[in-house]
Amino acid sequence: MIGLVLAAGAGRRLRPYTDTLPKALVPVDGDKTVLDLTLANFAEIGLTEAAIVVGYRKEAVYDRKEELEATYGLKLTLVDNDKAEEWNNAYSLWCAREVLKRGVILANGDTVHPVSVEKTLLAARGDGKRIILALDTVKSLADEEMKVVVEDGAGVRRITKLMDPSEATGEYIGVTLIEAEAAEELADALKATFERDPDLYYEDGYQELVNRGVTVDVTPIGDVSWAEIDNHDDLEKGRAIACRY
Repeated sequence: MIGLVLAAGAGRRLRPYTDTLPKALVPVDGDKTVLDLTLANFAEIGLTEAAIVVGYRKEAVYDRKEELEATYGLKLTLVDNDKAEEWNNAYSLWCAREVLKRGVILANGDTVHPVSVEKTLLAARGDGKRIILALDTVKSLADEEMKVVVEDGAGVRRITKLMDPSEATGEYIGVTLIEAEAAEELADALKATFERDPDLYYEDGYQELVNRGVTVDVTPIGDVSWAEIDNHDDLEKGRAIACRY
């Protein structure tokens, strides 16, 4: 199993930082970025390799590749997304379809979170589970969150932002454990998703799997501080959290 980070996004709501940097390289703790924090988490749980899907301002990630490898003791592979500024991240994850065949812990490049999340996912492995989503069941939800409805014994039934928050079991935080055995089915679902609408999220690919009868599991992360960084307010929250980890 290796790490996988989606870091192709432009993050236009974080300008002027993202005039020259992808969102994953915006500093959140001194010089440390979300990408730094995520790679540190991967190293702490014993991973030795990671792949990073790059697109917007990808040269900034290429420039830091050797430094990141040396700092975190990880062999890094960069995967180019040729449509990062045109299409949404269902396509971005599909670009890493060969990486998925190795089994991955996937992390969004804009999610500040502690290593306890990865540890919780690893502890949830087994019993035939092939895809496990990290789920926040504590946070109060609003319209923007990626909301999930879970049915006992059946896993995810719905995953979408377009849901009444009161109906949701919790929020998907942007970190998933994907076993190698799920790679081909997931890649096919992602392809069907972006071919239907290139603006869809990879979480819509998860919904496609559920619609096809594939079980997608979740594990609650507990009362954990984390942040998805989309705008400047989020960035301040992320910085307040990142300095604790």
